[in-house]
Amino acid sequence: MGFTSFQFRKLPPARVEHRDGLRHPVLFGKVTVRRHAQRPLSALLVDLSVYGCRILHEGRVKAGDRVWLRLAGSETIGATVVWSEGDRLGCKFDNNLGRSLFRALTLQTG
Repeated sequence: MGFTSFQFRKLPPARVEHRDGLRHPVLFGKVTVRRHAQRPLSALLVDLSVYGCRILHEGRVKAGDRVWLRLAGSETIGATVVWSEGDRLGCKFDNNLGRSLFRALTLQTG
């Protein structure tokens, strides 16, 4: 009977990884982020996969927003913000990154 106090103990939520692919550190960290009908703002690309990326950005962007990214002089890439925590954003690309762009941006050589 001494253990009944534990059945109501609150636990923090588990941090479960839901990404579709491994993230890789990037060589070139500058990126621009633009929301619809707004000017592009500079940001820092933290990590990258062929499916999405994590960005440090000081603009007002929230989960569910559509954004357009320009990575290292690439063509504009459409993405959706999947999560937003303070100045960090997690974005999912509309289309997977091409192999050559991915290799140019990451430390991955294989």
